[in-house]
Amino acid sequence: MARKLINIVILVPVAIILIVLSVANRGTATLALNPFDPGDTVLSVSAPFFVFLFLAVMIGMVIGSLATWFRQGKYRKKARQEAKEAVRWHTEADRQRERAEAVSGGGNSLTSA
Repeated sequence: MARKLINIVILVPVAIILIVLSVANRGTATLALNPFDPGDTVLSVSAPFFVFLFLAVMIGMVIGSLATWFRQGKYRKKARQEAKEAVRWHTEADRQRERAEAVSGGGNSLTSA
């Protein structure tokens, strides 16, 4: 519930701001990638300004997601190791339970005979 509330509190205002900026910035802007000759048309892109805004937000989200993914790698590795260990211990417990049942089952048949 708290996570949904935080998402709403953060994502809704960001979406509103992006929509307002995209409506207000429909004029064409040129992104020049050649710092020595900004008039060079080979390394420049012209598009409505809101396209650059959306691209900046998307690139930021991808970079942030990748940074989070790599920073949490040690926790995912530890979770995998602990899951394997848990499976190993459950298998051992099942094996010991079967052994105990076999020992106690054999004892019960001797006492009832």
